[in-house]
This record gives sequence, C-alpha cells and structure tokens, in this order.
Amino acid sequence: MSPAEIVEAIERELPGAIVRLEDLTGGQDHWSAVVIADAFEGKPSIKRHRLVYGALGGAVGGAIHALALETWTPDEAEARGLLES
Repeated sequence: MSPAEIVEAIERELPGAIVRLEDLTGGQDHWSAVVIADAFEGKPSIKRHRLVYGALGGAVGGAIHALALETWTPDEAEARGLLES
C-alpha cells in the first residue's frame, strides 16, 4: 500500500484529518503515523486507533505489517507543537 493510498483511506474515513506518515524501514510495510482529527474528540486512545485501523481495513496485517500510531485532536496537537501556525 502506497503512502498516498494510506493517507487517502484515513482521510476518507476521517474527513479533515491531517495525516503524517514515516516509512520506518524503506519497504513501505512498517509505518509510523501521526493522525490529527476532530473525530478523536472525547475518545480514548484505543477508540481513536480503532478508527484509523478501520479506515485501513485488511491492509493492517497484510500490506501494512506494522503501524505505530499517534492520534490527537487538533487542540492536543497544537498544545504539543504538532501544528504549524
């Protein structure tokens, strides 16, 4: 699964999301992702992660062997300096 396909799948499920990917091994199968979305508001980490995994469907455990996730609301991301001003 290409980086563009991963971003598109997440953005389709979480409209307005900001997705930042890093290929951890160069093989496009081990990823680190920061996802910032309004949809995470009021949800614990496990539910946030489930939303992202749901967006990627069967790719996780298939084309995507590993996915390290950080999931933040826009306010949380801003407080951590993850959003550009």
